[in-house]
This record gives sequence, structure tokens and C-alpha cells, in this order.
Amino acid sequence: MKTTIRKMGNSQGVLIPKPFLTQLGLENEVEMNIEDDAIVLRRPRDSARKGWAEASKLIAKSGEDSLVLGEFGNDGDAELEW
Repeated sequence: MKTTIRKMGNSQGVLIPKPFLTQLGLENEVEMNIEDDAIVLRRPRDSARKGWAEASKLIAKSGEDSLVLGEFGNDGDAELEW
């Protein structure tokens, strides 16, 4: 498909047809890279920590959030004055 590059404020862009977005499941964000001589748009990858906040809340709610190693100090803690 051939399309035109349009002026958008201080930038330029192209309009992506809705059927393309729907087919790829794209909504608000894309990852954009240059590969060889092409601009490539991809579905964003999931965050490395996606779901951690919800999982930690479930663990805390179940009471399984106690320390695994317990309390331990650092070398030199005995010399510290509070």
C-alpha cells in the first residue's frame, strides 16, 4: 500500500488504516525501529515486571510474605552509633 507523508505539527507522519491496527492488535503504542531501509512498527513487548504489583498484593494478603532469610546485618554494624 502506498500512502503519503503528512505534516503533523513539527513532525511528519503517516496514517495507519484501522483494519491494519485491528489485525495486529495495536491500540495506543507501538515499538518503532529502523531495520535496513525500513521503518518497522511492532506490538509493544510486555514490561519485564508486568503483574508484579498484583502478585505481591496477593502474596501479602495470603500471609506468605515473611522474610525468607530473616534479618541479618552487615559487616561493621556493631560499630555504628544511633
